[in-house]
Amino acid sequence: MSTTVSGKSGTWRNWAGNVTARPVREVTPASVEELSAAVRKAAEDGLKVKAVGTGHSFTAAAATDGVLIRPQLLTGIRRIDREAGTVTVEAGTPLKRLNMALAREGLSLTNMGDIMEQTVSGATSTGTHGTGRDSASIAAQIKGLELVTADGSVLTCSEKDNPEVFAAARVGIGALGIVTAITFSVEPIFLLTAREEPMTFDKATADFDELFTENEHFEFYWFPHTGNCNTKRNNRSVGPERPIGQLSGWIEDEFLSNGVFQVANLLGRAVPATIPTIAKISSRALSARTYTDIPYKVFTSPRRVRFVEMEYAVPREALVETLRELKRMVERSPLRVSFPVEVRTAPADDIALSTASGRDSAYIAVHMFKGTPYQAYFTAAERIFTAHDGRPHWGKVHTRDAEYFRKVYPRFGEFTALRGRLDPDRRFGNDYLRRVLGP
Repeated sequence: MSTTVSGKSGTWRNWAGNVTARPVREVTPASVEELSAAVRKAAEDGLKVKAVGTGHSFTAAAATDGVLIRPQLLTGIRRIDREAGTVTVEAGTPLKRLNMALAREGLSLTNMGDIMEQTVSGATSTGTHGTGRDSASIAAQIKGLELVTADGSVLTCSEKDNPEVFAAARVGIGALGIVTAITFSVEPIFLLTAREEPMTFDKATADFDELFTENEHFEFYWFPHTGNCNTKRNNRSVGPERPIGQLSGWIEDEFLSNGVFQVANLLGRAVPATIPTIAKISSRALSARTYTDIPYKVFTSPRRVRFVEMEYAVPREALVETLRELKRMVERSPLRVSFPVEVRTAPADDIALSTASGRDSAYIAVHMFKGTPYQAYFTAAERIFTAHDGRPHWGKVHTRDAEYFRKVYPRFGEFTALRGRLDPDRRFGNDYLRRVLGP
């Protein structure tokens, strides 16, 4: 039985609190049939429809003043095909639940992002990714999709069925339909050894090509106002398992990365002049460590300090120059930035609007503590990223529009033509999609 909540259920807010929406009604369907019926009913009432996940996007990609679909009853694994190496999962399943369920079955995704609070459909639709030399975003691991289209019908797609929809819908930004199930490629569970260590900015950038080439998964964080970075290398391991000890894990991940970090950010927000000093202390707080564990325990980490984020993908060969420009900009400006800048990579993939579509990419993510004015910093950073043909993450703050995307995505026209065919009346449209995809 689905529950329909009237408009007085009030306002929907995203995780960061920077986006709000007031839908006419909310629907929580318990089956694909109920979801189809909700889409048809919205069409009869002349209302737009959007599905919302856990609200981890910083953009208004899921905001609507029409019908808001909450997918929390569409969760769980539908089937595991060990022979094909796939798992089919309901769209509202949180990544955390998927990762834990797969681990119990002795299976794992090949690569994942560093947060696992999102729903599988929300994460893939916006192009969520981790870091990888050879393995790409979560969407690039999709083998099949099921979605409810604008007329309420259910469409399935894969490399064989409706391949032109499959080429676009894996990163569909909610524009082509409401995803109801995803089939992921999975593999037998494996171990990763993580090696985390401090490194200077100059060394991390000078040796970037080497560090990237030698490691399956390499990433680093640069602390603005300092010349310090924290690096992380994850590589497959034959074991044995050596997880982080409970106490040291609590000190590093909860106390330093969340607890003390929260206090430091509150202080920085109140007294911005203290930020460079705090940054120097923060950048030295985390010590080198090595541990071996199953993938989701290595790739992901808890993020309890709330922030607002902008992230751009630049061609991988442009990374070091882009990052050096960003550092010079921060040093010359009156900006006070308390959050580290995150750097990751992904190989080229074949998804029309993936940020790594057709090109090996590097990601630079800038963050600001929730409640701190971020516009000046993000505007200055965005100017640098766009000068290098950067492509913004679909779920993170940016000011780009369809005209810009037409230039940086060779397959942009292919996506918008498909949208014209699948959703001619823009049943799944909203202000954000109008801006990024055109009217």
